[in-house]
Amino acid sequence: MSVISKDIKKAVALLNAEELVAIPTETVYGLAGNIFSEKAINSIFETKKRPHFNPLIVHITDAEKLTDIVSHIPKKAKLLANAFWPGPITLVLKKKAIIPDIVTAGKDTVAVRVPNHHLTLELLNALDFPLAAPSANPFNRISPTSAEHVEGYFKNQIKMVLDGGTCKSGIESTIIGFENDNPIIYRLGSTSIEAIEDVVGKVEIKNTALKTLSNASENPSAPGMLARHYAPRTTTILVDDVNSAVLQYEGKKIGVLLFKNELESENISFQIILSKSGNLEEAASKLYDALHQLDGANLDIIIAERFPNFGLGKSINDRLNRATK
Repeated sequence: MSVISKDIKKAVALLNAEELVAIPTETVYGLAGNIFSEKAINSIFETKKRPHFNPLIVHITDAEKLTDIVSHIPKKAKLLANAFWPGPITLVLKKKAIIPDIVTAGKDTVAVRVPNHHLTLELLNALDFPLAAPSANPFNRISPTSAEHVEGYFKNQIKMVLDGGTCKSGIESTIIGFENDNPIIYRLGSTSIEAIEDVVGKVEIKNTALKTLSNASENPSAPGMLARHYAPRTTTILVDDVNSAVLQYEGKKIGVLLFKNELESENISFQIILSKSGNLEEAASKLYDALHQLDGANLDIIIAERFPNFGLGKSINDRLNRATK
């Protein structure tokens, strides 16, 4: 029996009972639980097989709720919240003691955002608590952008997937922390650097904290900072010249992931073009679904084309880099 449902009342009842519900957002589906329930938060980590050193993102209904959970809001954080919420920006701010350490991996900061999806906002407004909701996939696997992706991963492990259709943005939120009240991008995402800099001026990108599981002596500053993430089971490589790479793997069952131009080659078994018009927003929205399709095609290798390194192209390249580590 499918766990996919549009019944918000059922989702509210399950979350109030400390169960998990997969929820839709504009970025990807999240595996949600009550942030104040140790049972629910432990269930998130156990269900995803996510290490406890990796903090979770807290989802709230609006910017006014920030003061309930954080102790300091820098001026530029307010500007970003006003400009982009609800939407795919996560802010990492000093937390209040009310936020359990298990949610923040023991750090004194909490990652928080307001999702831009009408069903999840309706759900949050019906609850007396915020939701922790990392992506609804097993740790390191491809993020889900449809209810079917989630059900395919977890089947009977969770009791409900709240069906909100296909995610509009398709890759995770941009995560921004603050050092001396200055914004620092911890993770590239669905809001471009250019859009952020239009609001707050020049921002630094901090990639130095990227970790592997064997090098995790210090907790990452924010979710989504591990070097390998969002990855297919099929061996995947990221290249500038797909034609040359296809020739190198002649005789293999090859799948290719392309930005806008189709390739003609007898060596290619399966190819997906993300945006024939060359639209980066469209490409980002289709990225994970394309990786799911390629990963399910019984290929020997997936060859992904590197994207133009500007706007959301930077975020797409970031995800493909993590998928090919």
